[in-house]
Amino acid sequence: MQWETVIGLEIHAQLATRSKIFSGSATAYGAPPNTQASAIDLGLPGVLPVLNAEAVRMAVCLGLAIEAEIARHCVFARKNYFYPDLPKGYQISQYEQPIVSNGRIDIECAAGQRKTIGITRAHLEEDAGKSLHEDFQGLTGIDLNRAGTPLLEIVSEPDLRSAHEAVAYMKQLHQLVRYLGISDGNMQEGSFRCDANVSVRPVGQTAFGTRTEIKNLNSFRFVEQAIEFEVERQIHVLENGGSIVQETRLFDPERGETRSMRGKEEAHDYRYFPDPDLLPVVLDDAFIAAVREQLPELPDVRRQRLINTHGLSPADAAQLAGQRAWADYYETVVDGLEVSAAKLVANWMLGELAALLNRQGLTISASPISPQQLAGLLRRVHDGTLSGHLAKEVLTELSHSAADVDDIIAQRGLQQISDTTAIEAALDVILADHPEQVAQYRAGKTKLKGFFVGQAMKVFKGKANPQVINALLDRKLTGKD
Repeated sequence: MQWETVIGLEIHAQLATRSKIFSGSATAYGAPPNTQASAIDLGLPGVLPVLNAEAVRMAVCLGLAIEAEIARHCVFARKNYFYPDLPKGYQISQYEQPIVSNGRIDIECAAGQRKTIGITRAHLEEDAGKSLHEDFQGLTGIDLNRAGTPLLEIVSEPDLRSAHEAVAYMKQLHQLVRYLGISDGNMQEGSFRCDANVSVRPVGQTAFGTRTEIKNLNSFRFVEQAIEFEVERQIHVLENGGSIVQETRLFDPERGETRSMRGKEEAHDYRYFPDPDLLPVVLDDAFIAAVREQLPELPDVRRQRLINTHGLSPADAAQLAGQRAWADYYETVVDGLEVSAAKLVANWMLGELAALLNRQGLTISASPISPQQLAGLLRRVHDGTLSGHLAKEVLTELSHSAADVDDIIAQRGLQQISDTTAIEAALDVILADHPEQVAQYRAGKTKLKGFFVGQAMKVFKGKANPQVINALLDRKLTGKD
């Protein structure tokens, strides 16, 4: 029997408001346990929550970016359950009236095909604390620093049909929330994590199979591995006459398998009801219009513009537009150069600059080379003042100096030599000194051209213009001089 996979993802994106959603107290990752737990997080008697307006703005920002409906009126609800890292005994969330609903996002599937994935809803809620199992000798510690931090839970339609599609969707959303500046998306710190709902059904069947939920996946690799294992497990169970139990499962990355955690809760298990301490949220057209006005150019739009305006390849444009900081840096550099240098900028940023940043463990935002410095360097590459080899030397110099590019070139005597008379005279001597190699080249051993170029570079200590050398050699070696 052939089987079809059906997947829906619930993405939990921690919003970058730097303050908690209902208490307003500050948050910072890595603080000592329980040093950032507020009275509201602890559920102390008499405390009253107050909504963080910035979290609302960020939720609307995402809703507009995914072409969703923005609720003009929404409420918060109490989601009741007991767990040690939730002192109140309930989580403040949204249920029947989420702030964002009926959105969409496009992903790229195999062979470059595009597919639209529906987004059922995105709702605001507070995060719970964190259970600590290490260094407690069989006990569990509770850290409530994370409790109360604002989350946006983004729930997809069951439109995904493979682990590959699920990862593509998750990456697209990860890119989007970072581009919008509403989440840092740091998966290692838990700022962006995922629950995967997975089921299988016979090909041709319209009814969904029984689903399981895999909780707290915090890397793209784990999402792919967990889904692939779970699909195979469910198929194996069904083909051997068993049935799938609706449950919550955990993924063990060391064994590469999922295992049962608990029975799957339904909405009625949580006994949702409107939170009596929080007023309804009412958004007017002016507020939504103001948020829309602040939206940046979105990644797919920017990628296409880089192709159309600067003539970049789709691959280069996708890499540069993939992160807002990279795209901003690129366009700042290009603005200071001729239009014809746009591809040169992309090559250097994705090649030499990216390698330099990687060696130093830096992001583009922390680059020691400013866009203006890189523009100055590439201006001299473009006009022939510097060869590619010499430009790499200057790039290294710029990485630990605020000096002007032209000053470095002048001080170190790095100007490229393009004087055809001088280069031609040197080539005449080189060819006369190596008659055997000249004869071999003319007999068909054309790879020897590199030997002559190398000899010329030695004469000029690497400063000769390689284009001039190659053009003159072509003429002289073919006997057309």
